[in-house]
Amino acid sequence: MHHFKRLAIVIAALWIWGCHHPQPHEEEEGTFPVTTPLRQDAEIHDEYVAQLRAIHHIELRTLERGYLTELFVDEGQRVEKGTKMFQVLPRIYDAELQRAEAELELATIEFQNTEMLAEKDIVAAPELAMARARMAKAQAERSLAETHRDLTEVRAPFTGLMGRFEVRLGSLVDEGELLTTLSDNSTIWAYFNVPEAEYLSYKSRPGSDQMPVQLRMANGEIFEHTGKIETIEADFNSDTGNIAFRAAFPNPDGLLRHGETGNVLVKRPFANALIIPQAATFEILDRRFVFVVAEDGLVSQRRISIAAELPHLFVVDGGLEENDQILLEGLRKVQDGEKIEFEVEDPTEVIAHLEPPSE
Repeated sequence: MHHFKRLAIVIAALWIWGCHHPQPHEEEEGTFPVTTPLRQDAEIHDEYVAQLRAIHHIELRTLERGYLTELFVDEGQRVEKGTKMFQVLPRIYDAELQRAEAELELATIEFQNTEMLAEKDIVAAPELAMARARMAKAQAERSLAETHRDLTEVRAPFTGLMGRFEVRLGSLVDEGELLTTLSDNSTIWAYFNVPEAEYLSYKSRPGSDQMPVQLRMANGEIFEHTGKIETIEADFNSDTGNIAFRAAFPNPDGLLRHGETGNVLVKRPFANALIIPQAATFEILDRRFVFVVAEDGLVSQRRISIAAELPHLFVVDGGLEENDQILLEGLRKVQDGEKIEFEVEDPTEVIAHLEPPSE
């Protein structure tokens, strides 16, 4: 029994020694590439989820009760301003208009006769005035009847795209009932929310009111036309700490539609920024580090602060100086306090040949 205990202790000791003293790799004995941060101007794009809205998007409703007798358009169709779209049964209004026109004709004839008699002093001036008033009343009644008849027609108030039909031919529609929607998407408004700190940063940039913005569509592609931020809402949302922006994008080809989503890209410049490759960093508990290499080859781990992220690059705003040498490759092969052989590579050449960091 004691023999087995001694054997187990020896095996455990060998296992522990093996864990703490791995066989050195050939790569560890080689020369490691190091580089220095690069100082240059840079820019990133802050990305915000956006809701896209047509510049004009309205509901079309009936103005009179009746049967829907005719449809002159189709769903999704582009219609020009003034196009007749729907017709509600107009017969009673046609009859009213015909009666009003007949009464106007009669009143006009009576006025003309009275006017002729007045010129011959056969009738007095008050009678002529009464005839003129009756004719004016008939004209007003005709205009009212014509307005009633026109209310049975629904015409496009602007050029745009038809939405879905909410009623079908022959339906009995009430006054104010929804027929469809109409969208003018020649210009698209993109609404997005910006946190307070980023709002202040945006407003502090020179020429921010004229700064162009881009739109990343739902398929990941960048919309070909640039837009600009037109308005910023008056108040911050106290629950979220955000404020709403509205950007306008020209949409001459009609690619964007009301109700789509996308991401607005707002450029943020960094003047004289300190840039390093992402591959030269590593992460521990959500904190970013690099290995700084001294002139004698001594490696020391150092925490850095990241101001922004670019493709394959980080903009550093703390923890590094321009002349610091950082380990570029082999981060998993060295330890803090170890001495290595190294070769300095030009940061411009390093960044020019960067590849995405391995996962």
